[in-house]
Parts: sequence; C-alpha cells; structure tokens
Amino acid sequence: MIAYHGKAEIKELYLARVRAHAAADELVKGVYWEKGKGCAVGCTVHSDSHRDYETMLGIPIELARLEDVHFERLENGDSKKWPELFLSSIRVGADLSMVWPKYAFWMLDGLPKQKDERVIKSIDSVRDLYAEWIDTGTKPNEDRWRIAVDAAGAAAAAAYAAAYAAAVQAASAAQAAARKNFWKSSSSKLIELLQAA
Repeated sequence: MIAYHGKAEIKELYLARVRAHAAADELVKGVYWEKGKGCAVGCTVHSDSHRDYETMLGIPIELARLEDVHFERLENGDSKKWPELFLSSIRVGADLSMVWPKYAFWMLDGLPKQKDERVIKSIDSVRDLYAEWIDTGTKPNEDRWRIAVDAAGAAAAAAYAAAYAAAVQAASAAQAAARKNFWKSSSSKLIELLQAA
C-alpha cells in the first residue's frame, strides 16, 4: 500500500474536501459523519469507516485511527486545522507502513517512570517488540505480541489498583494542562513521522 495510491490527484481531492468542510465550519467533534458534518475521518471519507482510508487514500487504518483520536483530543483551534495538516503531511507514494510502529515506540518510550517492577518489565517487552519491528521492517509474530500484551495487561491492572486512589486525588487543572500538552506533542510527533515516510 502506498499513500494516495501514488496519485497526486487523489491527495488533492481529499485535501480540497477537508478544506471545504473546514471553511464551512462542518468539522465537529463527537460525530463521525452526519448531515454533511463530521470529525476528521467523516469529513475526509464521508463515512464512519477508518478502513476507507486504506481503500480510498492508501493510508493504513492505524493512521486513520490516530488522526481521529488526535482530532478529538486537540483543542478546537488546532483540531479544526488537523485534517488538512494530517493529509498534507503525507507525500504521494509514501510507504507509511513504519509510521505506526515508530509512533507506538515513541509513546512507550515516553511513559513516566514506573515503580512496579512487573509494569516495567511488561512495558519493556512490548517496547522491545516495536523496536524489533522498526529495526527489521517485519512485524514480530502474533504469539509474541499476545504474550507481551497479556503480561502488560496483568501488570498494569495490578499497578492501576494500587494507584487509583492517588490518581483520583491528583485530578486537577495541572493534569488537564498535562493532557493538553501531551496531545500537542503527540500530534507534532505524528506529523514528523508522516513527513519523514
């Protein structure tokens, strides 16, 4: 799969579409595609199907989902510009297959330091699989992912139970600011990876 199926006219079609929706103030959060309005995905493919990105634009479904979550989480001003920025950052004919593993590795690598040794080992095992995928260009087999993810889930559940009360007390404006900064930083990283592909 190559971006825009290698055709500049496909990129221009979808860029023109999201620009028109933005100009008409039809980009809205919380709705995929309804009555001519919708989110980043809806206003791009005029449906609620992330899979349409693969068939219509030659963009992997994982990246469509990342575009979607960033659109919903960014502040409104940035959110309105996001669909055009996302699509324009992708070069016609680009191979985007390594963007997801590089983004996931970046996310895991940036997690706050953990105290629970089980959580540390679990995160490391998943991160190591992404590192291997990036280094070799080949996704490790499903059995290895299943083992790593199951272990990570069990460890995370134990850590979550222990930290829940503290997290509830810590919910504040500072956390809201941290979330806002995270999505801004995350969107910048995604654009960097798209442009480099």
